[in-house]
Amino acid sequence: MARTGLTSDEEAAVLRSAPSRHPRLPSVHIVSQTALATGLIETFGQKAVMDAIRDVLDDARAREVMLTADEAAQAAASHIAVSQVSGVKVVYNLTGTILHTNLGRALLAEEAIEAADKAMRNTIALEYDFTGGGRGERDDIVRDLLCRLTGAEDATLVNNNAAAVLLTLNTLAEGRTVIVSRGELIEIGGAFRMPDIMASAGAQLVEVGTTNRTHFRDYENAITAETAALLKVHTSNFRIEGFTKSVSAGELSTLANEHNIPLVDDLGSGTLISLSEFGLPDEPTVSKALSAGADLVTFSGDKLLGGPQAGFIVGRCDLIASINKNPMKRAMRVDKIRLAAIEATLRLYQYPERLTARLPTYRALSRDIDDIRACANRLAPHMAACVGAHFSVEIGACESQVGSGAVPIATLPSLGFVIRAACSQHEGRALQGLANAFRSLPAPVIGRIKNQAFILDLRCLEDEEDFIANLERLVTTGGSGDRGAGPT
Repeated sequence: MARTGLTSDEEAAVLRSAPSRHPRLPSVHIVSQTALATGLIETFGQKAVMDAIRDVLDDARAREVMLTADEAAQAAASHIAVSQVSGVKVVYNLTGTILHTNLGRALLAEEAIEAADKAMRNTIALEYDFTGGGRGERDDIVRDLLCRLTGAEDATLVNNNAAAVLLTLNTLAEGRTVIVSRGELIEIGGAFRMPDIMASAGAQLVEVGTTNRTHFRDYENAITAETAALLKVHTSNFRIEGFTKSVSAGELSTLANEHNIPLVDDLGSGTLISLSEFGLPDEPTVSKALSAGADLVTFSGDKLLGGPQAGFIVGRCDLIASINKNPMKRAMRVDKIRLAAIEATLRLYQYPERLTARLPTYRALSRDIDDIRACANRLAPHMAACVGAHFSVEIGACESQVGSGAVPIATLPSLGFVIRAACSQHEGRALQGLANAFRSLPAPVIGRIKNQAFILDLRCLEDEEDFIANLERLVTTGGSGDRGAGPT
């Protein structure tokens, strides 16, 4: 037992005189004088440690639990340790969804990480004009790059694409109407719907057409003196097939020009290059949307572009100028760290033939099936040893998808581990227990359960050595599978 600085008789006297309801609890002062608490104070400071001690003693008092001063100090240390655990937890994404919304979407390129690190460690010219020595504009850091890569007259950016649409509509159409096809009134992640964004922007929605068919005349007949814009929304997260009809951006551009109103094309995920080389159906690129006649195009930074979260608005100079004057822009602006990472990511697109090597999103999209198979073969013995005899492990075919609303129907052939319960009795609970055990690893491994199997798609796995070390902490209960143990 650590010394408290008091004799046993003195400590007993303090305990007897303590105002606590529980006669065996030491005072906060007595606990703070223990060797452990003294060390904690040196590391974490007086306030944090004293607060932790009070919390421990209050809890013990409420539960009428006896604690010595050393035990209370140890409990306070545990309390502080828990409070120091970061809420940002690294996981292995073996779901088969490359841009998984719940797992942070795009991984950044090393160039973007280095640029962000440089911006964090140094003072940078965020809004500084070197020519005149006065205030500059932070968008200038990426404006020219965006214009060169997309062919736009001008460009600006905010913190995500929903903000880009909100700011655009608020600037162009507050108190007026915006026409959009009923078949394009999408709902994006988190039950956030396009009509909600429009309402928040102060624009009045005018729906035209039906869910599956919208004609040119539907737009034409809906235009009035109150019409502020035509809005085309790329239905990136679903497809309607069969008896369908939609109006192209080119046709809408002609109509918009006739009535002197802007056409806004929201691409959602957005991409700067063709996806056909990855065996995927083409998504509309930003440059093609502008070439088709859109006056403004909005798109995301952290999806197919492969960068940090951002929302881009590119197009006509006069419209971008109006958007930049909107007071809401300041509330949506991007900080220096993200700007640095965005610029570094955009610079990679100047050399498109090297994107698959340097940008993690496109590296995963282009990964060769033979490379994935070799990875699976190397890892298979480790996986079989870790899950134990209660489960069988096979290397099986699976399908990867892009995710985050991009090309929702198309998939990429992949390989991974198909893990099944050795005993069919309580099979469902066994697999759930196994999935729980994988999620309880120091670096949780996230897969999916499908067709009575736990599937781990290996397309996005790159660091095999660390994965094996992490996997060796796996403990499964097997049997009925009604529980899965976490790491040892």
